[in-house]
Amino acid sequence: MRGGLRSFSFFLLFCASSLTLAPFRLAGANSEGDALYTFRRSLSDPDNVLQSWDPTLVNPCTWFHITCNQDNRVTRVDLGNSNLSGHLVPELGKLEHLQYLELYKNNIQGTIPTELGNLKSLVSLDLYYNNITGNIPPSLGKLKSLVFLRLNDNKLTGPIPRELVGISSLKVVDVSNNNLCGTIPTTGPFEHIPLNNFENNPRLEGPELLGLASYDTNCY
Repeated sequence: MRGGLRSFSFFLLFCASSLTLAPFRLAGANSEGDALYTFRRSLSDPDNVLQSWDPTLVNPCTWFHITCNQDNRVTRVDLGNSNLSGHLVPELGKLEHLQYLELYKNNIQGTIPTELGNLKSLVSLDLYYNNITGNIPPSLGKLKSLVFLRLNDNKLTGPIPRELVGISSLKVVDVSNNNLCGTIPTTGPFEHIPLNNFENNPRLEGPELLGLASYDTNCY
């Protein structure tokens, strides 16, 4: 009898523990949805392309314009040419499995959050044809899987971060039609980037001369 009571007590303890932990598991599963919904709240969406973004769901994998992997983690955000306006949010940096962030041809303003440097799986960052201002964050140099970095046709200022030189996977960089300053890197992946991907930056002085000039010339 005593053994039966002990077993029943363990059963009750297990049930209580499960109930206690369940909300935390749900919150963890929905953390990516929370991040994306924070982004949605920062945007104006006149065409209702984000209408399916329901924050009450366990995860955002059923939302339109979102792709997930087999573990229900977000790998793509495809919102290019969607007539969106607003700004990027730091919470986007929490999408740790994200590979593609496609937000080109909208009216996104404000700066690029430094937190995007936390997207260690990111392959493509396409923010071209927006109205983004401020500097290119040096933290993007932490994106060691990045292949495509297209920031052209914005209002970016400041130098091209030298941290980008360390991304060996980088194949495409386009920062044309901004207001960047200083010089163009010539080492690492930048050896193979055509110069027309840097054109129409009136304060950008051309390829750097290693050992002869500071790259941030004309930035102040």
